[in-house]
Amino acid sequence: MDTTLEDPLVGRVIDGRYRIDARIAVGGMATVYRAVDTRLDRVLALKVMHPALAADAGFVDRFIREAKSVARLAHPNVVAVFDQGTDGPYVYLAMEYVSGCTLRDVLRERGALQPRAALDVLESVLAALGAAHRAGFVHRDMKPENVLIGDDGRVKVADFGLVRSVDTVTSTTGAVLGTVSYLAPEQIENGVTDTRVDVYACGVVLYEMLTGAKPHTGDSPAQVLYQHLHEDVPPPSAAVPGLPAALDRLVAEATARRPELRPYDAVALLALAREARAGIGDAELDAVPPQARAEERSSAEDRTSVVPRPVAALRDVQVEHTSLLERPPVEAAPPERPRMRTGLMGGGRPRGLYLALAGVLLVLGLGTGVWYISAGQFTQVPNLLGKTEAQARSQLSAAGLGVKRVEKRFSDTVERGTVIETDPGGGKRIRGNGSVVLTVSRGPEVVTVPSVENLPLEQARQELKKAGLEPGMVTQAFSQDVAQGAVISTDPKPGTRKAPDTAVALVVSKGRPVPVPSVLGKPVDQARAQLENAGLKVEVAAEQVNSPERAGTVAGQSVTAGLQAAAGDTVTLTVSKGPRLLPVPNVTGKDLDDARRTLEAAGFKVKVDRPFLSFSNTVDGQSVPGGQSAPEGSTITIRTKGL
Repeated sequence: MDTTLEDPLVGRVIDGRYRIDARIAVGGMATVYRAVDTRLDRVLALKVMHPALAADAGFVDRFIREAKSVARLAHPNVVAVFDQGTDGPYVYLAMEYVSGCTLRDVLRERGALQPRAALDVLESVLAALGAAHRAGFVHRDMKPENVLIGDDGRVKVADFGLVRSVDTVTSTTGAVLGTVSYLAPEQIENGVTDTRVDVYACGVVLYEMLTGAKPHTGDSPAQVLYQHLHEDVPPPSAAVPGLPAALDRLVAEATARRPELRPYDAVALLALAREARAGIGDAELDAVPPQARAEERSSAEDRTSVVPRPVAALRDVQVEHTSLLERPPVEAAPPERPRMRTGLMGGGRPRGLYLALAGVLLVLGLGTGVWYISAGQFTQVPNLLGKTEAQARSQLSAAGLGVKRVEKRFSDTVERGTVIETDPGGGKRIRGNGSVVLTVSRGPEVVTVPSVENLPLEQARQELKKAGLEPGMVTQAFSQDVAQGAVISTDPKPGTRKAPDTAVALVVSKGRPVPVPSVLGKPVDQARAQLENAGLKVEVAAEQVNSPERAGTVAGQSVTAGLQAAAGDTVTLTVSKGPRLLPVPNVTGKDLDDARRTLEAAGFKVKVDRPFLSFSNTVDGQSVPGGQSAPEGSTITIRTKGL
């Protein structure tokens, strides 16, 4: 049975623009429809909030605020947001329509995925989340249902409806938001939500892709929550024997129950995922797990991935912690020992001379072999303490060494971004092409939000970064006192103590508010003078339009009269060409009511002139004869015959 037939919105046009064709899915907060933008003639997804929630003004405000935030998050792996609005009781969000299926559909149909396919999807998801995390947002509801796989193989993350600034800890009602199977322990225990809750959820999703099952199950949500709090996510190889150990380590790092032991955001986890992939051979990456459906096992030889490889999954996120691939040490054999011969060697030279020469060569060969085994195959790790991460990478590269991974640690004494420790340490020996673990300072464990009020936006961002914080979402507001483009306030407020890398939202001044006067119907020069005297700039549109206003006067203004604009904003004026001239129908001899309807349908107003003591209902004459032209909207007088 097609339930869309029962949906009252299917077939309707929302907000005079979006025609709803079919229902796609129903969630806890909203219903998603496939719709057509009748203005731009394109298919899109329309997310309509449930009317019961739309009655809550606070909830609607949050919905709109978060919609605006996500709309700024432009990334090829994030479902784009086009528009937001309301139509009566309906609050909606217009989004990109992805033709394809969800990761949940793929797992339900195909079971466990090959490691290569699982990593393809994971890296695309992390690229999207990395962009969100660096912009100051947390998804908070990562799960296979929110991962869309397009028909073209592109992977996109959807449903950022639960996003919130990274320093937010709970929902507006104090409740933990998210889906039970993917909640991090700190979300369950105290409602804390930062970038690491998304990292945890991605680790659970990776486990599910590799094994075809969730790591924690139970007869009730409470049992699942208990396991998240008290039990580690098991290694995927326990369910799928033969999985590479690198994948076990990746899941373990992402799902560590203590958040400080996890990668601190999706970008850091993306670097670990790439490093894990680099250490796995093609045969292991393409191995079909026993949990895969029978049709997947039978057709595994015909393809290298269960899911189409994403086309541009990792193109637009800059990964700051990508490890160089660790190459295996070169196991060189000692030089071959010179062969000693007895007797004379050509030319009849004395045997003793050759024996002496052979002895010298033997000693040199043995010495070279001992040197190589004890020292020659090793490189001394340079002393990198106090260097920046970039300097450390450069020195290691110059020494022929790589970076295995970069770890972050709080420090009250070492400047943020500076190397605290290396493994192996400076001066220690390592195989000539080995890799070093760098530990870099995150600065103090708690930092104070600096005062950046009245500073230009870019300068304020720099000050926040110097303090160890991340510039977050920027919104604009009018201000009588703060110059346009300068910061009015921050959230959190100056003096607040926060963890490093916390996003700080900025409110930037739009300048002094100016009420926009009405200039409709006024000559252009007069309208320009009035707007400029109010502190606004004026532009005149090149194209003129027909309107009821006189030719040469203002027919329209880009900012509606009565609204506020910032001082210096531009108002565009559209000039009238005067009303259109329309042909006047001939209504003489017609019934009075029929004549009135005919003239009004032709675009005119009608006035009836009935002489004194006239009882006729037949038109005897009209002020503008039929067949001539008159301005659109002008009045045509019709007369009846008198006595």
